[in-house]
Formats: sequence, C-alpha cells, structure tokens
Amino acid sequence: MAYRDCLNCHDSSGPQRLSGRLPASHIHGLNGITCIKCHGKTKKPTEVEMERCVTCHNTEKVVAKTAEVKPTNPHTSPHYGTDLDCNLCHHQHRKSENYCSQCHKFDFRVP
Repeated sequence: MAYRDCLNCHDSSGPQRLSGRLPASHIHGLNGITCIKCHGKTKKPTEVEMERCVTCHNTEKVVAKTAEVKPTNPHTSPHYGTDLDCNLCHHQHRKSENYCSQCHKFDFRVP
C-alpha cells in the first residue's frame, strides 16, 4: 500500500488519526494478503472476480453470518453468485455500498 493510499483514510499527522472504518484492502493487508493474492500479477489491476473472493471467503459461512440481516439476507438472493459479484457491494479501495438498493428497498449496511 502506497503512502498516498493511506491518506484516503488517515490525515498527515499519523496513523492514529483515522476517519471512518478500515477499508477491506487495509484489513487484508494487515492480515498479510497482498495485492497479487486477489488481483494476480498484472500491470493494471482489474476488478476481482467472485471466484477469487470465494477461495478465502466461504459462501456457506457468509450466508450463515448474515442470516439475521433484515429485511432479507443479501447472500440468499436469487441474484447472488449469478448476475452479481461480491465486489458490487463490497469494495476494497473505497466505501462499500448497498447495491441491492438500486432496485429494492433494502436498508442494510454493507461492511
């Protein structure tokens, strides 16, 4: 992670000043997961395919972990894993979003 990336969340006074939640890319980095692990060896990083996400993030565990999300579990959607990839909601280098809300009235927070 380059210093300029740090300034997306921290101010220049140091790492102790954080604005908001840690982005997933930072959490991955703290756990020893490098850019290459998700993006592969490429000169121009692209969006990560869902097949790559599920090599570490077990879909059955994700469904169970979000079972109590109301009004509906986003990971039991008929779209999940077919039309929609993980990265439509879960962003690594910017704030995640509730992609479902573009068509539905589901008001849940996406980590």
